[in-house]
Amino acid sequence: MQVTINVNGEPITRDVEPRKLLVHFIREDAELRGTHWGCDTSNCGACTLWVDGEAVKSCTVLAAQADGHDVRTVEGMETEAGLDPVQQGFIECHGLQCGFCTPGMMMTARWLLDHNPHPSEEEIREAISGQICRCTGYKNIVEAIQWAADHPATSEVNA
Repeated sequence: MQVTINVNGEPITRDVEPRKLLVHFIREDAELRGTHWGCDTSNCGACTLWVDGEAVKSCTVLAAQADGHDVRTVEGMETEAGLDPVQQGFIECHGLQCGFCTPGMMMTARWLLDHNPHPSEEEIREAISGQICRCTGYKNIVEAIQWAADHPATSEVNA
C-alpha cells in the first residue's frame, strides 16, 4: 500500500507492507536513524516520536496509521536557530551515556515542556517513566530537562 507521511515537514511517499511499523518506516524509508528501535514491545521508549503533536512509541504504530499525518523525530528538534533547549540541556548536564534512549527521552522531554513549561522533578520523572535508561540512573536526564525548562528563550521549535 502507498503511504505519505509528513516527516519533519517533508512529505515522504513510499509503498509499504500494511504490517510495517512506523519505527521501521522512519529508519528505513525516511532514512532517519535518530529514532531507535529497542524492544518492539513499547516498554523501552527508545522509539518515541510525535504523531500530530502527541508523543507515541513508534513500535506500536503502523506506518499505514500515520498515512496523511505529521510525524516529528529527534532530527526535527534542531532548527536554523540552533539546538532545542532539551538537546542543549542533555549536553550541558550530561544527560546521556550510551545514547540509545536519548532520542526518545528528548522527544518525551520536549512534549512535557510544551505542555508544562515548569515541571517539578516529580512531574519530570513521571513523564519519562515510560522510558528505560540502563546507563544513567536518570539523575542527569532529570537535570537536563530541568535545565531546558530554565532556558526556554531559544526554543522556537515548539511548532
